[in-house]
Amino acid sequence: MKKHILCLGDSNTHGYCADPADCADHGIRFNEDERWTCRLQTALGSDYLVTEEGLSGRTTVFVDPIHESMDALSVAYSLLKSHEVIDLLIIMLGTNDVKERFNANAACIGAGMERLILKAKSVDCWGTKAPNILVVAPPRIGDGFHDAVMGEGCVEKSKGVAEQFRIVAERQNVHFLNAADCEFNQVDFMHLTRKGHAQLADLLAKKVPTLL
Repeated sequence: MKKHILCLGDSNTHGYCADPADCADHGIRFNEDERWTCRLQTALGSDYLVTEEGLSGRTTVFVDPIHESMDALSVAYSLLKSHEVIDLLIIMLGTNDVKERFNANAACIGAGMERLILKAKSVDCWGTKAPNILVVAPPRIGDGFHDAVMGEGCVEKSKGVAEQFRIVAERQNVHFLNAADCEFNQVDFMHLTRKGHAQLADLLAKKVPTLL
């Protein structure tokens, strides 16, 4: 059986494109030649299966009063069980957790990631192996960001998320990757560009084989 890698994330895993000019199909989603998940699959080859689980707006544990089923925690059991056996779970979340309506600082967002990690470890989706999790800290939201629905304070809070995730990953003995240098766009300042997807795929293509 192929090594199964499940990618759990938000719009940056789904492949949302804020600038249609940056996407080959000129749409709102990068295509299968552009998304980091698909590029990772290509780089790793046929001995691996990379599965996308990206949902725009997804948080770690924070229940969204506007849209239902946005927190990964509440769907973690069914989601992980539906994709078993999992050899590696990649979690790339945190950007949406900074929304004003959640009233969570970087430390609380880190606590949310830790709670999600603990839940993922508890689900019997790993076959005969121990849980194997990689936390990817997304780039911080850019300084030009403003979105009335996400609210105030997002930029400042996002600056501290990566360090909190690093601390949590070390404490939970899971793997960690900081995607800080992967390019975010200059349109909404919180989504990967096509180049950013390629950069993230390259980083993961080097790291993932060492974790399996």
